[in-house]
Amino acid sequence: MNAPWPTTEAEALAVQDALRARVEQAAEGAVVPRTVAGLDVAYHEDGERLAAAAVVLDVRTHEVVDLAVTVGRAAFPYVPGLFAFREVPALLDALGRLRVEPDVLVCDGHGVAHPRRFGLACHLGVVTGRPAFGVAKTPLVGAWAEPGPTRGDSAALVDGGEEVGRVVRTRDGVKPVFVSVGHRIHLGDAVKITIGLARGFRLPESTRAADQACRAALRGATVGGQIGSASPAVRGSATLGPSTAHRGKGAGVV
Repeated sequence: MNAPWPTTEAEALAVQDALRARVEQAAEGAVVPRTVAGLDVAYHEDGERLAAAAVVLDVRTHEVVDLAVTVGRAAFPYVPGLFAFREVPALLDALGRLRVEPDVLVCDGHGVAHPRRFGLACHLGVVTGRPAFGVAKTPLVGAWAEPGPTRGDSAALVDGGEEVGRVVRTRDGVKPVFVSVGHRIHLGDAVKITIGLARGFRLPESTRAADQACRAALRGATVGGQIGSASPAVRGSATLGPSTAHRGKGAGVV
């Protein structure tokens, strides 16, 4: 991360290729987290100003044990397949403000379920060295059979003959989410963690808490300059309300 941040598509592709070679697999059961960090980014209606949040939860109780936000601007133009380059600097800044180090990163986006097998969860996992996976509301690649209707049912997400993730039902009769490995975690463990974090809602509590925090930060911020002018870390919980914030990602969060 000491090298200059890419400014062109060719530079970003080269970085992506180099980092993809550093993605590590893990045996099932190797990761048993006590804490997870939910990571999310909210965008201003101009599509460039943003707020990023890292919210650390106790896996058992879902209690927020630490929270940090940062505000700034997207670090890269919008290019399909390279969306992570817009968000990674802000998310790293938020992670760096935490007092409690999470055991696992849970990203609002994809890991290897990506056209180049290197989505946001892979990128953050590799550069931080932490286990990471993605949970997305919509798929970026692949085909799947509809999972059973019951909470905990899942089906393989397959792309090019390879299982790149799981389609997971987190609530009875509710649309599934798309779980994929980023770095140093087994897909089975990522699915179990996702289901455990999704109590009463479609999305895991890690994603919900981070979404609320970054939206609240964006509402309250007058954003100027780059990530270096980020706001001080915010501690505690945030409440979601009316805002000019929006997801800015569409169906292709990568």
